[in-house]
Amino acid sequence: MDIMANVLLAAGCSPAMAHSLDEVEAFVGISSALLINMGTLSSEWVAAKKLAARRAVELGKPWVLDPVGCGATPVRTTSCLQLLGCAPTVVRGNASEILALAGVAVSGVRGVDSTAASRDALEAAKQLATAHKCIVAVSGEVDYVTDGKAVVGVRNGHELLTLITAAGCSLTALIAAFVTAAPRQPLLATAHALAVFGLAGEEGLKLAPRPGPGSLRVTLLDMLHLMDEATVKAGARIEVIA
Repeated sequence: MDIMANVLLAAGCSPAMAHSLDEVEAFVGISSALLINMGTLSSEWVAAKKLAARRAVELGKPWVLDPVGCGATPVRTTSCLQLLGCAPTVVRGNASEILALAGVAVSGVRGVDSTAASRDALEAAKQLATAHKCIVAVSGEVDYVTDGKAVVGVRNGHELLTLITAAGCSLTALIAAFVTAAPRQPLLATAHALAVFGLAGEEGLKLAPRPGPGSLRVTLLDMLHLMDEATVKAGARIEVIA
């Protein structure tokens, strides 16, 4: 939660981390968007996630699902599938998570880390997007975003980001913020969030005193705060694939 909140703050947002059954509906009511992250599970937290998702749909507010570790355990997979059935606006996961959501057997599951390349999950992402009428993003060396027909590729980022706990979760939080800013264009909003986050990692390494994940964790936040429009226009690598 720490880095997710700090990423949103650095990007100019106002995050609230709520998971109590007693208040999630109220927080959805005063929020511009909802992010549901499946990283921490308990029976009460899963119930709260479902309640929040349904409330967001009732209010017509965008919500984003991060199916962390889908495929790792039966209860986690079941919970992710149940949330997928609650009409998310965007789903963002690594290749293994997206494949598991689509019911594709994933070999060599390694906790919440992907054992597949993003390209391997593109067809599964398109199927999920079509079936659930949402945007699906697959993170990897190349990020793919699809609505089931159109496909956009994003080539920003650095492999050191994979060594920072919750960097992917923070990326999904940024997607929720971008979708809030452009609710009628969730595919483009998602692609631009991926590009900005990846670019912040690239530029952050230039500021880092040492080329390691500890330094990058700090400079990533700095770049999200300092980044301007000119930097994004010059460095974002977004392409229409289909």
